[in-house]
This record gives sequence, C-alpha cells and structure tokens, in this order.
Amino acid sequence: MQELLDRDTFGARVKDDERLARAELRRQIGRLERDLIRLAGEAFPRLAIDTTVPAAAQGPRLIGLGELERVRDALASRVAMARAALLERQELEVANRELLERMLAKPAEFKWVQISRADLGEPGCGHWHSRPRLGLLGMLMGWWRVRISSGCPLSGRLAAVERSTAG
Repeated sequence: MQELLDRDTFGARVKDDERLARAELRRQIGRLERDLIRLAGEAFPRLAIDTTVPAAAQGPRLIGLGELERVRDALASRVAMARAALLERQELEVANRELLERMLAKPAEFKWVQISRADLGEPGCGHWHSRPRLGLLGMLMGWWRVRISSGCPLSGRLAAVERSTAG
C-alpha cells in the first residue's frame, strides 16, 4: 500500500514540475515577444524588424516542453539579431551626424556630398548637399556651401541656410 502512495506522489510531483516548467517557458516567451515588439517600435520607421511568431503547431493542442523551448530559443535569437541590427543602424546614424557637422563646418572638403534625413534617422524627405555657390564659377573659385532641401520633391524649393567658404 505504501508503494502505491509513493508512486502517486511521484507522478503528481512530475506533473507539477512539468506544469511549472511550462509556465516558466511561457513567461520567458512572453518577455521575449515584448522585447521584440519594443525593439520594432524603437526602430520604426528607420528599420523594419520582423515581429511574427511562427506557430509551433497547426491547430489547437498542448505544446510539449521541447517545442516551447524551440520557440523560446528562436525568439531569443531573433531578439538578439534585432538588437544587433538596431545598434548597427544607430552607429551609422551617429557617423552620418558627425559627417554632417564636419560638412557644415568646411563644405569645400566635402564636395558634392549629399546626406539625407533618412541617413540621420530623422523623418521626412530632405537632404543636405555640398555644392558650389555660383555654379561653375563658384566651383573654380572654391566657393562651396551646404544647401538644405525643403524636404518634399514636389515643392522644389531650397532653404536659405548656407555656409560658404572662400577656399
């Protein structure tokens, strides 16, 4: 009789352990999904991050521990890849901002360089462009400036922000 009671206790313990493990895996998957969505929100609209979660099985059923672990591991690798892509994009934007600062300070050193707002991680469709002040004459005389476009290609105007050098 004691063996029967011990066996039932052992079976209940295993089921409780599996239930706890399943709950812990679901908690980890939920946290990873939130992290992935948060990263996608930070990256928007500069970078598109895939936030879809593949189904572990077709149709309703109880997913096993192994399948839950695979979903968790796939999400963890996707979150790591999204973090790396976002960090790489942020480093590129910082480098472009530094280039723009140097270009505004000395336009003659950055002839014909064009930096768009998207390159800086800013919304809109404008750009900064280093070009000669009076066309060919300005190019020969070394009169370079940075012009800022108004943003939309439909307006066709350029802003009056200029920095000139008589280089």
